[in-house]
Amino acid sequence: MYDVVVIGSGPGGYVAAIRCAQLGLKTAIIEKYATLGGTCLNVGCIPSKAMLDSSEHYYNAAHTFETHGIELKDLKVNLPQMIQRKREVVDQTTGGIVFLMKKNKIDELHGVGSFVDKNTIKIAKEGGETQEIKTKNVIIATGSKPSSLPGVTIDKKRIITSTEALELQEVPKHLIIIGAGVIGAEMGSVYARLGAKVTFLEYFGSMIPTMDGTMGKELQKALKKLGIEFNFNHKVTSVENQGDTVVVKADNPKGESVTFEGDYCMVAVGRRPYTEGLNLEAAGLKTDERGRIAVNDHLETEVSGIYAIGDVIRGAMLAHKAEEEGVLVAETLAGQKPHINYLLIPNVVYTWPEVAAVGHTEEELKKAGRAYKTGAFPFKASGRARASMDTDGLIKVLADKETDEILGVHMIGPRAADMIAEAVVAMEFRASAEDIGRMSHAHPTFTEAFKEAALAATDNRALHV
Repeated sequence: MYDVVVIGSGPGGYVAAIRCAQLGLKTAIIEKYATLGGTCLNVGCIPSKAMLDSSEHYYNAAHTFETHGIELKDLKVNLPQMIQRKREVVDQTTGGIVFLMKKNKIDELHGVGSFVDKNTIKIAKEGGETQEIKTKNVIIATGSKPSSLPGVTIDKKRIITSTEALELQEVPKHLIIIGAGVIGAEMGSVYARLGAKVTFLEYFGSMIPTMDGTMGKELQKALKKLGIEFNFNHKVTSVENQGDTVVVKADNPKGESVTFEGDYCMVAVGRRPYTEGLNLEAAGLKTDERGRIAVNDHLETEVSGIYAIGDVIRGAMLAHKAEEEGVLVAETLAGQKPHINYLLIPNVVYTWPEVAAVGHTEEELKKAGRAYKTGAFPFKASGRARASMDTDGLIKVLADKETDEILGVHMIGPRAADMIAEAVVAMEFRASAEDIGRMSHAHPTFTEAFKEAALAATDNRALHV
C-alpha cells in the first residue's frame, strides 16, 4: 500500500513525487512513456529552448558577428546536428529525473495508469501485461496535448504541431503558423532565424493576446525584423495537405476568403487537458466542458484522497505552476499549510528578445477600474543592452496610484525570463515601485532597466531617459 501514487511524470508529477518522498510518504510514479519528464522535458519546454538557443547562435553568426569584429565564411545550417544536440539535451535532462526518482526511493512504474476504484490503480504495460497497486492518495498530473481547430486534421507530416516542428529534418521554405501565442511565437522565431519564410494567422488582434498589450506590440516589432509576416483577425477555415505544399484558407477581417500556401503548416492554437485512459468514472470523477478536473483550494477533487495538478485543472498551463501545485499537494498530505499566490506565477515567452510578466496587465487594471500609474524604460537607453546589441524592448511597471504598491511588471528584452524573478520577489513582499527604485542595481546590467522603470513609475524619476 502506497501513501501516494502520482499519475504522470511531467514537472508537476515528478516534483510532487519528490516532495512527497522528502516528507516521508511512500510514493510511486506512473508514466505511460518510456522516458520521464512529460511534455515539458521531452517535446516542450526543454527541447524548444535548445532549438531557440541554436537558432539564435546561427542568426547572430549570420547578422551580428561582423559588427562585433568576427568574420566567418561558408556559414550554413546543419539542421540534423541541431536536432541531435536538442535530443542530447533532452536525454540528459530526462536521465536526471530518473536519478532523482532513485535518490528519493520513489517507485518508477511504466504503463498507462487508470482507476479501478479510488484506491486502486491499474497499470497497463506494453505487451498486454497489467499490474494493480493500492494507494491511500492519488495525484493526477497527466498534463495536456496540442489542440486543433474544427475541420483541421493534423497529419504530422505537412500539417504539424510543435512536437513535429522540433523534429523537422529540413528548414521549411514557407512555414505557416496558425496562432501567434507563446508556442507559435517561439517556433516561428526558430525557423525564421534559420531562413524560413514565416507567416502567422491569428484569430485575435495581436500577438500573445493573453499578455499585456504593450508586450504583443513590441514582440511583433522585433519579429518583423526577422521578416515574419502577420495576419491578425483571421479565422482559419481549412488546411489541406497537397503533397509538397499545404494550402490554408481563412476569412480576413472583412469576411473575405483568402488563401496561403506553404510547405508546412503548424497548428499552435493552445493545448487541452489530457485525461484519456484514466477511467475517471471508476473513481467517481468527471471533467468539465473544457476537459478539466474540478478541484478545491487544496487541489483535492470531489473525491476525497484524489488530487489533480497542472494542465488538467484550472489556470495557466505552465510547468512551474504545476511544480508549485505538486509541492502544495505533497505538503498538504503531510499536514502542512502551504499556499500559492496564482497572481504571482510568472509567464515567459522565450523568443529573443524574451517576454516575461507577472501580476496584473494594464488591460486588467483598466477593466477593474483600479487607479494605477505606469513607468517604462526602453532597453535602447541601457548601456549594457547597447554593448550586447540587444536594444529591442522595454520594461513596464504598473503600481497603485495611491500606495505605490507594484501591481504588475511586464518586460520584453534580453534575459527577461531571468529578470522577472526580481519582480516576483518584490511583489511577494508587496514592495512599492519606490522600494525597487531605491535598491542598488549593479552597473552595467540589464536589471538596471527594472530600477529605471520603477523610478519612472515613482513621480517620473527615471535617471537615464
